[in-house]
Amino acid sequence: MPKVPRLIARDEFTYEIPMDEVPGMRVPGVLFSDAALLSGVEGDPSLFQLANVATLPGIERSSLAMPDIHFGYGFPVGGVAAFDLADGVVSPGGIGYDINCGVRLIRTNLMVDEVRPRLTDLIERLYREVPSGVGSHGGYTLRPPELDDVLSNGAAWAVGQGYGRPEDLPVQEEEGRLAGALPAEVSESARKRGLKQIGTLGSGNHFLEVQSVDEVFEPEFARVMGLVPGRVMVMLHTGSRGLGHQVATDWIGTMDRRLREEKVELVDRQLSCAPVASDPGQRYLGAMAAAANFAWANRQAITHSVRRAFSSVFGRPDTELDLAVVYDIAHNMAKVEEHATEGGRKKLLVHRKGATRSFPAGRDEVPAVYRAYGQPVLIPGDMGTASYVLSGLPTAMERSFGSSCHGAGRRMSRHAAVRAFRYDEVIRKLASRGIVVRSSSREGVTEEAPGAYKDVEEVVRVAEGAGLTRRVARLVPLGVVKG
Repeated sequence: MPKVPRLIARDEFTYEIPMDEVPGMRVPGVLFSDAALLSGVEGDPSLFQLANVATLPGIERSSLAMPDIHFGYGFPVGGVAAFDLADGVVSPGGIGYDINCGVRLIRTNLMVDEVRPRLTDLIERLYREVPSGVGSHGGYTLRPPELDDVLSNGAAWAVGQGYGRPEDLPVQEEEGRLAGALPAEVSESARKRGLKQIGTLGSGNHFLEVQSVDEVFEPEFARVMGLVPGRVMVMLHTGSRGLGHQVATDWIGTMDRRLREEKVELVDRQLSCAPVASDPGQRYLGAMAAAANFAWANRQAITHSVRRAFSSVFGRPDTELDLAVVYDIAHNMAKVEEHATEGGRKKLLVHRKGATRSFPAGRDEVPAVYRAYGQPVLIPGDMGTASYVLSGLPTAMERSFGSSCHGAGRRMSRHAAVRAFRYDEVIRKLASRGIVVRSSSREGVTEEAPGAYKDVEEVVRVAEGAGLTRRVARLVPLGVVKG
């Protein structure tokens, strides 16, 4: 076993892996963490992954990891890396299998006291309206000719079908549609997997959570988003389902074969890649954008089902309950963005795997309604702890290419969690705190038990201390639908 990469503390929240730690490193590795979180990372394979990413051609400034870092495929989850468009590469392992997995926050005008008496009924209705679990089907079935429209237009397709409101689109990252999609680069097997999965939650760490606003830290921005203490919200976390997974599988295989044919050796074969400017690089990015658009259409269709569930339980039209989209943020994506480098400002391909964008106030990419405050950053905890709404900061542009963490981050694998936690005990502890849980499987609960995750309070403290985000509001769970 090779020695663990050396970490040098640069300040209270920043640690560096020097360039001489792994042969071929072109830039240092940078980890945003603190003493409390570091104890769970030192010796972890994710640090080797952070260093290995720094060996890839055309990487700019540093290989980065957010405070929610944990082991992933190729890149660590929580990994960020930016590449020169002419000399750099695109690596599917730096995006992940669940392309455009993301988080959406929906607000209601209901208060906790209004929802508590009907909470069990509400969670049961949400469970019925939004199919969940491994391979879940039963959402909005597509005809094959419709799929190209979904892959090209994302959330706008769903709104056009009546699964949403026009005002849902401006408050989504990229307005729910990533340009440059190439539906023809999505394989037939990926298409077949996607035909019955629009409007479905899936499994793993995906969830629908009914929450209430617990505390506000930035009153003015919170007011603009409608985050009022005691108000009930819905947080949704899911992505591109089987279609996105298959796109990743297909293109990792394609790039693996290319590297073997060209006799290119990498420090880790899971970092298989292609030059950004190459034909396979551009084709993969087109397929990735198509899968990203499928994910936005999926979250939009689920939003429609959430509105239907609330309307049914509370006996009022969904518009009378507000149920407006606050924001929809993506992780597991690569995007072309302009950033400062040693050679001046230039466009880079920024990979964010288990990391989200955290752009500051004034950036054109931030929705107009929030531009004076910065981009909302949505950080789910686990089903027994808090979630956070944060906002991006100018220092994030300097330190992390405008990136932040995407959640609490796992501290143990799913298999380890199943061995460590008992379903009945997890449910009992959550129920003792008034949290209602509905899951398609017992494993869906034990894999995602609160003890399987890092402390979200500590993760958010590091993100704020490192200058990546600032806290706007804290949300706490009332009820959860798990995949």
